[in-house]
Amino acid sequence: MKSVPFRWARPIAVLAAVAVISSCGLPQVGPNKRQIYSGSVQREGDAFIVEVNDRVSRATAVTPALGFSQSFINAGQLGSDTISAGDTLGLTIWENVDDGLLANEATNATQLEEVQVDGAGFIFVPYAGRIRAAGNSPEAIRRIITERLSEQTPDPQVQVRRVAGDGATVSLIGSVGSQGVYAIERPTRTLSTMLARAGGVSITPEIAQITVLRGTERGQIWFEDLYDHPELDIALRGGDRILVEEDTRSFTAMGATGSQQKVPFESQNLSALEGLAQVGGLNAGSADPTGVFVFRNEAQEVAELVLGRNDLQGAQRLVYVLDLTKPNGMFMARDFVIRDGDTLYVTEAPFTQWSKVISSITGSASSLNGLSSLASGN
Repeated sequence: MKSVPFRWARPIAVLAAVAVISSCGLPQVGPNKRQIYSGSVQREGDAFIVEVNDRVSRATAVTPALGFSQSFINAGQLGSDTISAGDTLGLTIWENVDDGLLANEATNATQLEEVQVDGAGFIFVPYAGRIRAAGNSPEAIRRIITERLSEQTPDPQVQVRRVAGDGATVSLIGSVGSQGVYAIERPTRTLSTMLARAGGVSITPEIAQITVLRGTERGQIWFEDLYDHPELDIALRGGDRILVEEDTRSFTAMGATGSQQKVPFESQNLSALEGLAQVGGLNAGSADPTGVFVFRNEAQEVAELVLGRNDLQGAQRLVYVLDLTKPNGMFMARDFVIRDGDTLYVTEAPFTQWSKVISSITGSASSLNGLSSLASGN
């Protein structure tokens, strides 16, 4: 059997390597720009490819709006002496007659030392009946009892005081300095002051969310907004449950970035530029700055605004394109808002693929050269 002449070994090796590469393809971190564009609606795919500009940035700048409903905002502050269910009251009633309704013949004063406010917020006073106590101050309760007794005994005098009980309380849980149950007192009648009483938040303020549960109602606000806008603060009510937790939004970074991972938000509003910075920026050795893509399922109303259409049905797949090499490319990336669930993807530069081709060819040729040398006995 004749061996292949050495002068033909290298060309044969190159041709063999090219054949292998052509048939098998090269490894890559994900689709390239051509492959992404081939999946567009314009090319019979199922995703709309949209180049980011100022109009698109404004149309897609949808951020979660957190705030309290009017029922929370309109609730006035509680007095520090407001009675709550479970409190125990002491009543003293003076009657201006010798033989009164409640007093015996020896005295004209009657003391009711332990009157429990029931779970529904009521107390019972003989001859005055069932009286709403919870939510009222001792002075308001005194007036109600006096009015009801005055119909049966002349000029009654009533004193009401809290004997036991903490009054209205709220519970604070989650990422606060000190979790627990706190009484609503004169210095802590609002949400902001109660949070301060509990030691503030123990997580990064930029991503802290405050949730207040009041009966069947629920309200949320950003911690930063609560302090930047005092008019958004609310008065507390007994039984409020206050939860402090970290923002759960995240996006996924893939492709030629510094790292590929699921990334939590580090602020209320996150731009594409900030998102890239969170994962270490573009990979200097392989990234294509003209191919920064954001994949998103866009709500119908936003998609129609972006695309200038009114015939869409339901959520749409949109792929937003950022070209960082354009004169205003960095500004576009700074203004474009990343949203929860987005996928931020950076394609590889064409040079990277070419380098892979060359490396594969030279590597394959070297291997085949070695085989040729062994076959020829050199």
